[in-house]
Amino acid sequence: MTVDDCGDLVELTAPARRIVSLVPSITEAIALTCPERLVGCTDWCIRPTDIEARAGHRVQRVRGTKNPDRAAIAALRPDLVIANREENRKYDVDLLRQDGIPVWVTSIDGAEQAVASLSRLFTEALRIADPEWLDQARSEWGAQPPQPVLAAVVPVWRDPWMCAGRTTYIADLMAHCGVRLVALPDDGTRYPHVDLEVLQGLDVDRVVLPDEPYHFTAADGPEAFPGHDVRLVDGQRLAWYGPSMVGARQALIDAVR
Repeated sequence: MTVDDCGDLVELTAPARRIVSLVPSITEAIALTCPERLVGCTDWCIRPTDIEARAGHRVQRVRGTKNPDRAAIAALRPDLVIANREENRKYDVDLLRQDGIPVWVTSIDGAEQAVASLSRLFTEALRIADPEWLDQARSEWGAQPPQPVLAAVVPVWRDPWMCAGRTTYIADLMAHCGVRLVALPDDGTRYPHVDLEVLQGLDVDRVVLPDEPYHFTAADGPEAFPGHDVRLVDGQRLAWYGPSMVGARQALIDAVR
């Protein structure tokens, strides 16, 4: 018996060997570390592209992060389902647990927390040593954030416009790159809705547009911010925790600064 990031008990009598991941970035982490244990993942789990070849068996798709097919998950007889506090609904987690399926919920709001959370997942739930990529991420992101040299805003959706708030994982990664996210109107969420006119009037050095969850491109996004320095960035480098963290810090610095 152990506890997940949210302090909930997770009953595991042996290392988890049949895993369903409801988090795309954690699916990537499992598939690059112990792929033979992965039996299910969401439709949004796109990395690595050769998941089934690595696993050596079919990896069942169980719909999305917000609407997982709980019957399909149960049919896979998993030892463990991995979810995330922000990405998945507590409603689904509770129902899976009521069906007797152990669920490990991660809670990750920053780079160092991501490394610690994934390390606990591997060592306590899967009972394997930290993979090499995690050691590399720990080394890369372990230093204290520098003093910010730029102010920025990071929209993650348009129509309606939504932005990363200052308590998000994205904000922490930007801070580690010397970029401070500006304060936004508070709507009670960590990804506030902000009118475009308000965004256009912000005093920022950069408008940072990732290619996910909304797929901002050179032809879709920058035109909304005339007169601003707009930078397009790899959304997986910016928002995924796991193997995508390796090399991400310098890549983000090069893209934004």
